[in-house]
Amino acid sequence: MKAEMKERYNEYIEKFKATAPEDVQDKMKQAIQELEHSSDGKGLSEGEKAPNFKLPDANGNSIELYKQLEEGPVILTFYRGGWCPYCNMELRAYQEILDDIHDSGGELIAISPEEPDHSLSTTEKNDLQFHVVSDVGNETANQYNLVYQLPDYLVDVYKEKGLRVDEHNGDETWTLPVSATYVIDQDGTIVYEYTKEDYKDRAEPSEVLEQLKKVRV
Repeated sequence: MKAEMKERYNEYIEKFKATAPEDVQDKMKQAIQELEHSSDGKGLSEGEKAPNFKLPDANGNSIELYKQLEEGPVILTFYRGGWCPYCNMELRAYQEILDDIHDSGGELIAISPEEPDHSLSTTEKNDLQFHVVSDVGNETANQYNLVYQLPDYLVDVYKEKGLRVDEHNGDETWTLPVSATYVIDQDGTIVYEYTKEDYKDRAEPSEVLEQLKKVRV
């Protein structure tokens, strides 16, 4: 039986707590708490219409949400980028159940603000067989009310670690989408959503699959 994604998360978190400097951990906790108490990144709710989008995938193909919905319901997951270990674990977990998603009549689209070249790297590194699209400038994430600004003190931490989110995203804003997952019915209605300001708290892919199975194709 495959390990659940959250089990892998917990293992990684424990290693991080044991090795990361305490001041870095404190700053990351502070950033999450500030985001939780702000009005940013709250996402859309069940029953709302999912905004359409047409974005390039890792191979330069144009992927349109509503065209995809003509074939069946869609799992749409927003992730921060291929530099994020939690995102990579999540994407690999979805790849493990991709056949089950297809057998249930659905499709999977993963979206981040990274430029297509970086999305391609993420796709190849994790051997992903689903749509990984680039939302440069977070325009689509903005429509889904998911975008937030990384605080300056966290930007400094990332830079010290050699992590240049701005270069990955092809802009200078240092903005990211909150990690969010939606199941979207064929008429464009959001029938399931999971949105958390804490990037370590994400929907379990196996549970999202169960929600997809409830949607009539």
